[in-house]
Amino acid sequence: MSRPPLGPARIVVDLAAIRANARLLRATAGVPLVAVVKADGYGHGALASARAARQGGAEWIGTATVEEALALRAGGIEGPLLCWIGGPDADYAAAAAAGIDVSAHSVGQLDAMASAFTGRTEPARVQLKLDTGMSRAGAPRGEWAALFARAAEGEAAGTWRITGIWTHPACADEPEHPANDRQEQAFREALALADGHGLRPELRHFANSATALLRPSARFDAVRCGIALYGLDPAPGQATDIGLVPAMTVHAPLVLVKDLAPGDAVSYGHRWVAEQATTVGLVPVGYGEGIPRHASSPGAPQQATVGVGGKLRPVRGTICMDQFVVDLGGDRPEVGSDVVVLGPPGAGGPTAQDWAEAAGTINYEIVTRIGGRMERTYLHERDEQGA
Repeated sequence: MSRPPLGPARIVVDLAAIRANARLLRATAGVPLVAVVKADGYGHGALASARAARQGGAEWIGTATVEEALALRAGGIEGPLLCWIGGPDADYAAAAAAGIDVSAHSVGQLDAMASAFTGRTEPARVQLKLDTGMSRAGAPRGEWAALFARAAEGEAAGTWRITGIWTHPACADEPEHPANDRQEQAFREALALADGHGLRPELRHFANSATALLRPSARFDAVRCGIALYGLDPAPGQATDIGLVPAMTVHAPLVLVKDLAPGDAVSYGHRWVAEQATTVGLVPVGYGEGIPRHASSPGAPQQATVGVGGKLRPVRGTICMDQFVVDLGGDRPEVGSDVVVLGPPGAGGPTAQDWAEAAGTINYEIVTRIGGRMERTYLHERDEQGA
């Protein structure tokens, strides 16, 4: 019998799913959508994801860094584009020249931007990031008045236009957490203070994916959706199912099938030992491709599996840098058979959430870390709805 050809391990991204998710999120929120494509589109590819999100109705695209935003502009992404992390060496001048909104969280950062914008004939686009209780990026409450005063001064001088004021929730995936009320109230107080300084931003935004789905009062003028754009649940067990579709499927070929006798031990440290005769298969991806070593068995928070031959097969032993072993339970699928490492429900393998639970982490980390030596390919690159 001829064997199927060995294909490379690959990430397959369904761009139609990203378009559909963008449409659903936009319709659900009822306000403009900032489609977040930072960290290479959470592992899905930033440029392709941004295009698909735009086609799905996202008015804005969001990135973390200036460099990410500039790369999108170079790739042909037009329209409103926001980035929010900029260190001392950030190229604010290039961002302004490309029409990118940059974020400032201190008077010192505004001063640095003012220097970078010297010589411009048009105001640059600047948004203000506030800390309302996450204690991460953003101006703390005690600095809001000074930040707003400096921002208004720069507007009056024509150096910039304040296009947005925003913050980020800390506990959005826990809808009953009291921090959500505290942060929303603090943000409203900040907006009132900004208004008193004469600032009239076009966007006031608070909500990430979980907040967008779970807290209508915090949608304000726009919502920033990252993980939900790619079809994953931002608050497992909490958010209402609105029909989001996971966009990523990861495949690998089965490269070896062998027999094990009772007592044979598997992989580094011999952490798993066969209790009875079985067959195992070798999957040629590992933590070098972002497969979490914490999901090794035994000892993982939950049993990790992959799909082989229409069945979920348990991962056995320590996940290595380049490969891991799965228990085939006596079956002997052909070398070259497809292994579904992860994908949407019904794809024949585990979901990103399944891997997250096996590794004791969140689905964000699973898809964002996937990559390494794997190829990435796209389905439905053309928008058949003509958007």
